[in-house]
Order: sequence, then structure tokens, then C-alpha cells
Amino acid sequence: MSKYETYTVEVAGLKRDLRLFEIKPGLRIAILNILGDTDLVEACAKELADKLKKVEYDVLVTAEAKSIPLAHALSVETRKPYVVLRKLYKPYMGAALMAETLSITTGQPQTLILDEKDIETMKGKRVVIVDDVISTGSTLQGMRMILDKAGSTVVREAAIFTEGDRAQWMHIISLGHLPLFTE
Repeated sequence: MSKYETYTVEVAGLKRDLRLFEIKPGLRIAILNILGDTDLVEACAKELADKLKKVEYDVLVTAEAKSIPLAHALSVETRKPYVVLRKLYKPYMGAALMAETLSITTGQPQTLILDEKDIETMKGKRVVIVDDVISTGSTLQGMRMILDKAGSTVVREAAIFTEGDRAQWMHIISLGHLPLFTE
């Protein structure tokens, strides 16, 4: 038994207990951490690939770090390449494109960076943005800004879960929805 309060979900035929995490007084979220959970990542990638079958796109794009395994597994399933928007600039990234967002889990600004090597690859491409959980939309906004600068068109957005205001996320391809926990 966990010493933390959890919220049980069933997604892609698997059950997981997600730890509840307080992001500000009186508000908690269920934390999905897919890093190292190969069974869950592969099962979710298979289901998302099925939901994306009728979407015409060229590239999957995700933000560093927790959703990288999902983007990779989805790339294997769909035979589409993927690009990762990084959070820290490294000198080898050259004349990278950048956008700033606000992270819900840290409450701090977060930078998203498209490596210079990927800019030409993204020009004129139809893109599906992939994330583990879409909550406030701030990461999506930052990703859209960078992709627009790169000359890409976002055709769909996909996630394992949406979170919060369900009506706000009706256009997202997802496998489930997480509630917010208020006291």
C-alpha cells in the first residue's frame, strides 16, 4: 500500500495508480509518469496510432522529457518520424527556434527549443503534437508557436490523457480524461 493518496485509472487495457500531487493550496493533480513503464507506453501508442489512422500528417512532435517514450513508440507504430522540442539550449543546437511557456507542475517559465538541425525538416510539414497529459495548454501553445515559426502546420494534437476542463479539450485525440482534485 502506498503512503501517498492515489487515483486509479484504466487506460489502453492497463490499470495504474497515479499519485496525487499538490500544485497549489487546495488543488491536486494525478501525476502520470510513463518513464520506464514500457507496457503502458506501448499499449497507449498502439491505441493512439489507431486513432490517428485517418489523419494525414508527416511528423510527430513532442516536448522533452516525459512524453519522449510515447513519441518514440508511436513513431514505431505509425512509421512516422518524430522530433523532440528540448527544454535546455546546448551550443550544438545552433540557430534554434525558441518559445516560452508556463509549466503547471512547477509554476515556472519553461523554454521549448527546436534544434537548428530539425528546422529544415519541419518546413512545410503536417504535424501531430504528442504529449502524455494536456492540462492547461501552455505547452501546446509553446509548441504551436515554434512549429509556426518553422513553417509547419499542426493538424492534430494527441495525448494519453487530458486534464481539467473536459470541454476545452474535446478536439484532442486522447485515451482518457483526468479530473482536478480540489479540497
